[in-house]
Amino acid sequence: MSTPVFVLVSMAGGLGAGSRFAVDSIVSRAVTARTAGNIPWGTTTVNLTGSFLLGLLLGLAASIALPRGWQMTAGSGFLGGYTTFSAASVEIVQLLRNRRWAAGAIIGLGSIVGATAVAALGMWTGGWIGVEMCGAS
Repeated sequence: MSTPVFVLVSMAGGLGAGSRFAVDSIVSRAVTARTAGNIPWGTTTVNLTGSFLLGLLLGLAASIALPRGWQMTAGSGFLGGYTTFSAASVEIVQLLRNRRWAAGAIIGLGSIVGATAVAALGMWTGGWIGVEMCGAS
């Protein structure tokens, strides 16, 4: 990896982390105002949207051959800083420690299955968009 790509990936990671904090805070506040409980909807939203966006990026990259540096900056940098598997894992453990078995199971399994599904949807969408951009059918 070249020095400019390293610097861009690092900067994008910081922007992704800041975006994660903002989205998590906004969603958590909005959901907490409407519901009771400590379900980690902010983290779940971040991880699902991040999985979709990474799938979209990879689908686009495969269909229109995005430069590797751009893929690394957006994927590993921004989206790597944006998504947070470790925070989701800790929040699920906290639900389980508080004997909120159903919530822990739903968020845990839902996050894995949901993230996989939206990543696949993103890859399909990215591939479709790339084909449309290139004028092929």
